[in-house]
Amino acid sequence: MTPTTGKKILLGLSLEQLTQLAEELGMPRFTGKQLAGWLYDKRVTTIEEMSNISKANRERLSELYEVGRSAPVTSELSKDGTRKYLFRVRSGGLVEAVFIPDGDRATLCISSQVGCKMDCLFCMTGKQGFKGNLSAGEIINQVLSVEESAELTNIVYMGMGEPLDNATNVLESIAVMTSSWGLAWSPKRITLSTVGVRRGLERFLSETSCHLAVSLHNPFHEGRLELMPAEGGLPLEQTLEMIRQADFTGQRRVSFEYIVFEGVNDSRAHAEELARLLRGIPCRINLIPFHQIPNVPLRPLAAAGMEQFKRWLEARGYTTTIRTSRGEDISAACGMLSTKEQMAEASASVS
Repeated sequence: MTPTTGKKILLGLSLEQLTQLAEELGMPRFTGKQLAGWLYDKRVTTIEEMSNISKANRERLSELYEVGRSAPVTSELSKDGTRKYLFRVRSGGLVEAVFIPDGDRATLCISSQVGCKMDCLFCMTGKQGFKGNLSAGEIINQVLSVEESAELTNIVYMGMGEPLDNATNVLESIAVMTSSWGLAWSPKRITLSTVGVRRGLERFLSETSCHLAVSLHNPFHEGRLELMPAEGGLPLEQTLEMIRQADFTGQRRVSFEYIVFEGVNDSRAHAEELARLLRGIPCRINLIPFHQIPNVPLRPLAAAGMEQFKRWLEARGYTTTIRTSRGEDISAACGMLSTKEQMAEASASVS
């Protein structure tokens, strides 16, 4: 397990917060900038490594704080190069991050919660129930602690959990990712996926310029509600109205994720209603093959059916792609590795 010392963690704190922390401990104000440099530029794992901070001040820091870095507890490598990592967070829960190489792109899919409240029918994470929010530091730790950290080109908040149900910590992690004192990433290299959470979406649209991906999956209210209970709290039509009012005139993009299930959301009528709903929104539609999960009565659509659905949307003027299925041999569907590990731990504790 990841050791929990009871100390507060530095990772995830902003320059302002680090400066305030330093002042509260009686250190020079510029120590905040030094701390940010060690955490996010030099990426240290211990306070002792912060050599330009006096020994006395390092000792004072160490009494109350730790960096907060933790290595993955395990990883699995797919034959296609996809690697899934499992991290244990301070609460004791398990979360996943998935590294996806694709030509000159090196994407990391990161988690924002242990489990999830949304309970989408097709998602293994939702079957775990909700067990807690990740801190900004626990989100950033995934980015810094995978083996491929130095080569990453893109980050997607599409792992375990609903990012905008944990909006404060997610937005703080994005600030660390994109600020000059942090990891200094361009917001255009970051995409956040959401089912639609009103207050969180409002904040994301106004406080960042990162890309947005909306989990749509069915254009009809009743059909989407059967797949995604969150449709009852913020109907898709209202989510789309919020997007229409946001500024997507620059390089910022919005896309719509659509997992295609055989006999559920794959008809011409679904394509026509989807085209009607999205009219006037410059966007891309990503069609996603379904990764089968246990005890769920949904089936993936065959390749020919995916191509037909794509043609229907393209005929109505939409840029549409079919996502390549990755990592199926390592349970790459969200939540499957962590569920498997939890079951193994439960079995071990019983025996």
